[in-house]
Amino acid sequence: MKNWLLTGLFFMIVSTVFSQGKVTGTITDGTGGLPGANVVIKGSNTATSTDFDGKFTLNSPSSTGEIIISFLGYDNQTVKFTVSNGATTNLGTIALVSSSSNELSEIVVMGKGIIDLAKERKTPIAVSTIKAADIQAKIGTADVTQTMVNTPSVYVAGQAGGYGDSRVNVRGFAQDNTAFLLNGQPINGMEDGKMYWSNWSGMSDIANAIQIQRGLGSSKLAISSVGGTVNFITRATEKKEGGFVSLGVANDNYFKTTATYNTGVNAKGWGTSVMLSHWQGDGYNDGTKGEGQTYFISVGYKANDKHSFNFLLTGAPQWHDQNFTKSIDSYLKYGRKYNNNWGTQGGEYKSERTNYYHKPVANLNWDYDISDKTQLSTVLYGSWGRGGGTGSYGTKPATPAGGQINFDGIVASNQAIVDGRGNADGRSTNGAYVIRSSVNNHAWYGLVSNLKNQLTDNLSLNVGLDLRTYKGTHFRQVSDFMGLSSWTDTRNLKDGNSNPSGTMKSNYVTQTGRALPWPATFNTIAEDQRIDYDYGETISYGGVFSQLEYSTNNFSAFFQGSLSNQSHQREDRFDYLPQDQKSEKVNNVGYNVKAGTSYKFAENHSIYANAGYYNRQPYHDNIYLNFTNAVNPLTENEKIFGLEAGYTFSSKIFSASLNAYRTSWKDRVTTTSTTAVAADVIKYPSLQLGDLIYKTNEGVEQVHTGLELDFTAKPIQDLSLTGFFSLGDWQYKGEVVTTTRDESLSTLDQAKQDVDGGKVGDAAQVTYGLGFRYEFVKNLSIDADWRYYDKLFSNVGAVKNNLELPSYDLVDAGISYKLFIGKGKHDSIGFRVNVNNVFDEVYLSELTTATATTATSNNYKGINVANTGFFGLGRTWNFSLRYNF
Repeated sequence: MKNWLLTGLFFMIVSTVFSQGKVTGTITDGTGGLPGANVVIKGSNTATSTDFDGKFTLNSPSSTGEIIISFLGYDNQTVKFTVSNGATTNLGTIALVSSSSNELSEIVVMGKGIIDLAKERKTPIAVSTIKAADIQAKIGTADVTQTMVNTPSVYVAGQAGGYGDSRVNVRGFAQDNTAFLLNGQPINGMEDGKMYWSNWSGMSDIANAIQIQRGLGSSKLAISSVGGTVNFITRATEKKEGGFVSLGVANDNYFKTTATYNTGVNAKGWGTSVMLSHWQGDGYNDGTKGEGQTYFISVGYKANDKHSFNFLLTGAPQWHDQNFTKSIDSYLKYGRKYNNNWGTQGGEYKSERTNYYHKPVANLNWDYDISDKTQLSTVLYGSWGRGGGTGSYGTKPATPAGGQINFDGIVASNQAIVDGRGNADGRSTNGAYVIRSSVNNHAWYGLVSNLKNQLTDNLSLNVGLDLRTYKGTHFRQVSDFMGLSSWTDTRNLKDGNSNPSGTMKSNYVTQTGRALPWPATFNTIAEDQRIDYDYGETISYGGVFSQLEYSTNNFSAFFQGSLSNQSHQREDRFDYLPQDQKSEKVNNVGYNVKAGTSYKFAENHSIYANAGYYNRQPYHDNIYLNFTNAVNPLTENEKIFGLEAGYTFSSKIFSASLNAYRTSWKDRVTTTSTTAVAADVIKYPSLQLGDLIYKTNEGVEQVHTGLELDFTAKPIQDLSLTGFFSLGDWQYKGEVVTTTRDESLSTLDQAKQDVDGGKVGDAAQVTYGLGFRYEFVKNLSIDADWRYYDKLFSNVGAVKNNLELPSYDLVDAGISYKLFIGKGKHDSIGFRVNVNNVFDEVYLSELTTATATTATSNNYKGINVANTGFFGLGRTWNFSLRYNF
């Protein structure tokens, strides 16, 4: 009996001693801490869950063992540990592998100082992060913008235009006022700040994550952002050998194939990842066919513990036929899928409006760990855009009965012209018609570098440099002579004051440029074969930025600022005398400052407040008057002042953020477009039905205020809930000068108007939604999202009386299943089915006019049918099959 007591006492002492050892660590998903992950010591009842930052602590009953980490949607991971008596062992950062995200945690993350992720910063901001698993599961046939629709204060429009024609609006600000970054590289157009998603059709294939940082100057970089900053973090070179092949099919004959292979990183630190894909489809609306490819090559090299390099080359050559806004009356007559931009020639389908583009992007990332406290991150990048869009040039016959273009009739009319020679003197033609391409080429090079130094345990400093140079070329060329033998353009050249000089010049054109991305990449038509216009610009940008951040466990504060200079020069090779082709060079200095603080006043509660001021240079297209070499006297730096405050609650099963903001923006310029209807042709005789009309407002002041709420909840292991709500009040103030132009950028009209109190359009000012994901059988899950949109106004720029569209709601749903096969840990076959707009809701997604109803007008849901716009997409579906190896 005595021996038993001594033995029991011995085991109790040993157990007590070992129980004093602690095991700690941080669980991530590859981009940031993963809250609520389960951590258990194998073979015991000792377990815990990670906190909001992904951190955990366990009291180990033994000196050695293994912990098992699990989280819904990720593969379980086992990690060995050893802990001394009374000591603490930190296992560091452990990245889980998403069960449906192509092992994204195994990716070499490059350029951490450049890729300005919220998790890398202690100071809270209004942020939403979309993981690769969600991108790949829900994107279907849509643009990558579709992944952002369940984010507060984000509205996606333009999808009815065709593949790649969508737009993203953040807090009521259009794409030219939201900063988009690819691995730290700015990708907004330098001329106008706009984004063209057709250039980035492969983003859903290569994106590791998308992070939307809402608010003024969210990035610490020298980036001009008003609505927010959207970071696209791409895949880099993967550490392990493997890959996947996938097949996708969808409505309207959509078909897509993708293949990826990763060599893994060898003993010398080298590794390569390659991806190729091809897609094609007829498009949801009539006459919106498209086809494209995506290629991605990433080569990584870890020279030693201090130096890591990654080279990336990617591109997405594509063409797609386009659908433009038209009157509601036309849709009611011909159907909601009606598109008047196509017809037949010789019995074969033909479109008048095709967008084609190829924009290779290359960047080289270098991460240098100078010391434990100092890191340098640098990205050197370049992009080379080639392509454009087609349309009519000359005299276009009226659209015949049936609503489609009669290309056979156009050819017959052209062939009746003497010798088949078409000509134009300005916009006046001899009755001939050709399909032209408006070409937009560029070469863009830049460098962004950031040095981070941990000055003390609580104080860190970032300083950096942002350099860019851009050269653009814009001209028109004949794409299809439509039965003509030649075309002659004659114009009166301008002098240095942009006045007619009396010197006449003609281009006699006999060559065509193919409206396809690959030929456009390697061939540029000669200057004497160009029509209508031929100009370019050189833009140089230099900026410095810095951020000082102080943080403790419960408190943080920061100050950041940047100073930049932009230089612009325009060169017009078509309309000016040879000695006057180059404009005056314009330099503009801009700056921004921002400061903020946060305080964690209880274990699960924190608050923050930010304030910032921007003095931002105008875009190139707003500097020169009426697209001539004359400098616009109305152009000046835009002044933006923003305030933001928020509260965050976080726990293991529920997290939520509430944000409030106010942004005032003065001296800005806005541009909107619509298509010419009968009333426009009467008012402006030089227009033809269907021509694009551009309206530019200068001297605009806007004030945007709002509230945002978003939350995530995990009430049980197999169920995840999400939700969001945003309430905005976005208005114009004062007066503006409005200029109306045609497709050739010739001025049709200019007037001053009062817009005070007018509602900002193009995005719903009230949105809310709910979503869930439930795994009812292991590896088999169902998910759905419901969204509601209200207070959506027409996209007509600054006006006094805007038009409110009817509210609407949408439901999207999907089912996923993964079957593990073979002996490999990640060998699997995955299935995914999506149905968007499940209940086939009929709704107006956007309008580009604001014509009020009258006593005699025909109306649709209270809207005058003379208004032009788009109906939203009806029910669509897609299915994908993916094999991981």
